[in-house]
Amino acid sequence: MPSNTHALALAEPLGPPAPPRPHLRPVPPLGDPGRAAPTAPVSAPIPDGRPSGTRSHVRPVPPAGTPPESPFPDDPDLLVENLVRCVVEILAGARELDQVSRWVTEDVYRTLHKRVVLAARARSAHGTRAQRPVFTIGSIRSSSPADGVIESVVVLHGRGRSRAVAVRLETYDSRWRAAAVHVL
Repeated sequence: MPSNTHALALAEPLGPPAPPRPHLRPVPPLGDPGRAAPTAPVSAPIPDGRPSGTRSHVRPVPPAGTPPESPFPDDPDLLVENLVRCVVEILAGARELDQVSRWVTEDVYRTLHKRVVLAARARSAHGTRAQRPVFTIGSIRSSSPADGVIESVVVLHGRGRSRAVAVRLETYDSRWRAAAVHVL
């Protein structure tokens, strides 16, 4: 008969309670820099009908009879943009590689792992620390050469130079996964 010491150990707190997590709110998408984004009055209701001062942490349930959401994002450019941002931060040493393991294939993961190791060696040889890179996302060009495939190129503008990142997304297990990521 198994003992309950393992379950008891999990039930007892190991240290002081963790501080409450801060309330995070979504960041509005970047618009055209030459144009100011329209602002809504504070008292305007948000789309689900609640006043803007109330927030809910529960995802709204669609009404009965509506088809379920597609497992693929409506805007794959947003997925590509976030993936590129993560990959560049991983290569700079500011983010862990495991954070994108769900979104890349095994071959891409292995290739990124090799580049992370080489970048870490180069940083240690020069005696520099890992720093979060400062860059802005430029243009994103996407095309779909076949069903279930999206190829995109993202231009990153940094302080000293601009770079391009090519990404190929394919469907695996009814979700997008990067089958190729090339930082140029």
